Amino acid sequence: LGYKTRDPIRGSDSFAAFEEVLAYSKWRQADMLLLGGDVFHDNKPSRRTMHQAYDLLREYVLGDEPVSFQVLSDQRDLEGRRGQVNYEDPHYSIGLPVFAIHGNHDDPTREGGQEALAALD
Repeated sequence: LGYKTRDPIRGSDSFAAFEEVLAYSKWRQADMLLLGGDVFHDNKPSRRTMHQAYDLLREYVLGDEPVSFQVLSDQRDLEGRRGQVNYEDPHYSIGLPVFAIHGNHDDPTREGGQEALAALD
C-alpha cells in the first residue's frame, strides 16, 4: 500500500487492489486473509497511507461473522498482542481475520519497520 500515492493516475492503484482482495474475501466468506509480505511500499508509510489502510480494514474486517478456525500454537508467544490473537479478544469484533507476513519493505528489524504493521493490529 502506498505505491506512487502522489501520482494522479496510479496513486490509488494499490488501495483499489487491496480493497478488491478484502471485498472478495468477505464475499466468499473466507476463513481468513493471509497477506504474504510487503503490506506497505515503504517501511515508514505516510499518514495518508496509514489512514486509508485503517479505513479499508475497518470496513471489511470488523464484523460479527463467526471465525471458523483456531490458532493452536501458544499465543503467549505473540509479540505485542497481550497473549492472544485479536479476533479472540472480547473487546474486538473481527469478522475476517487478517494475518500479515512482513516483507523487506516492512521488515521489523529495520528502523521504523515494526511500527507500521503493529499499528494495524
